[in-house]
Amino acid sequence: MSNVNKRAMGLGMQRSIIRDLFEFGMKRVAEVGAENVFDFSIGNPSVPAPSSVNETAIRLLQEMDPVAIHGYTSAQGDKDARRRIAESIGKSFGYTISPDSLYIATGAAGALCGCLNGLLNPGEEVIVFAPYFPEYKVFIEGAGGKMQLIPADIEHFQIDFERFEAVLSSNTKAVLINSPNNPSGAVYSEDTIRRLAQILKDKSEEFGHVIYLISDEPYRAIAFDGVKVPWVPSYYGNTLVCYSWSKALSLPGERIGYVAVPDEMEDHDEVYAAVAGASRSLGYVCPPSLFQRVCAMCAEDTSDISVYETNRNILVKGLRDLGFTCVEPEGTFYMFPQTLIPDDLAFCEKAKDFDLLIVPGSGFGCPGHTRISYCVPTERAERSLEAFAKLAAFYK
Repeated sequence: MSNVNKRAMGLGMQRSIIRDLFEFGMKRVAEVGAENVFDFSIGNPSVPAPSSVNETAIRLLQEMDPVAIHGYTSAQGDKDARRRIAESIGKSFGYTISPDSLYIATGAAGALCGCLNGLLNPGEEVIVFAPYFPEYKVFIEGAGGKMQLIPADIEHFQIDFERFEAVLSSNTKAVLINSPNNPSGAVYSEDTIRRLAQILKDKSEEFGHVIYLISDEPYRAIAFDGVKVPWVPSYYGNTLVCYSWSKALSLPGERIGYVAVPDEMEDHDEVYAAVAGASRSLGYVCPPSLFQRVCAMCAEDTSDISVYETNRNILVKGLRDLGFTCVEPEGTFYMFPQTLIPDDLAFCEKAKDFDLLIVPGSGFGCPGHTRISYCVPTERAERSLEAFAKLAAFYK
């Protein structure tokens, strides 16, 4: 008999190519200097939180009872914080949701794990669209489910509905979407969401059970050129929204997000209880109490996303001029150009010769691409074009 869970041990020993690149970058910085390393590996916000965040935290620390401010909240989150979040959703989307339908989570990861563990019975399937955040597979399988992957529509990074409908079955429990998308930067259009909603309504009726839609939205506030990110429950009531302030407020280390279980969801009370119970069983209860309140009070603020838009414009134009094919990102701080050879792993390995750190698309279920995380100083984005030019010249 093994002393440990073999699956957990395997996950613990499995290396993350993103983290490996990040560590390689730190090593190269020590060797050749930070100005000579173009690290686009990791999605860590590069702009500071808006001033309202620190100001609110300081004010709460000064005004609140010193015991209460650091004490436990309710397991589902501070009541006043949930009220403020519900009001913010109403203002932003014209959508009414009860504070008691919100569960404050330990970031988007905690929100997703609460939903998946709350919904899935062993062997039930969750459909995911490539390109996708690699941890989805870990989360789904950790909840006892099976991931069904739909290949990418590499022309637009919308949904390939023909392939999607072919995979839907009576064993489909949920569909997981991510818009704005990591790694492509694509935003699902209103037409895409409408069509997805209609298919799920029809198939739920055909199969005799609800197919839930899980909308992972940590990048919702980072959209460019006036692009509107649809509020998915307005189109499909059986949607669980997983949100995080990690990117919008540049607070990834504070681990605050929420699950929204719409009031009109079928079997609402049971679903909410399942999310709460799963979060309890995983230990995801009472996220950091100070930042529950801070994020709720700053829910409609954002960091200066214009920096990301500037970087996007520099890199999209620069790479296209060098011969790269790239779908222009509408949001996030990622872009996902095609590699200049089919083998994206070899391409990204060669890029390291020019101290250019980019992530192979194969890890996101979309080979022949590379993810470039442009949440970096604009000067780095500008200077990196010389390294990209050397990389392109090697293959020409």
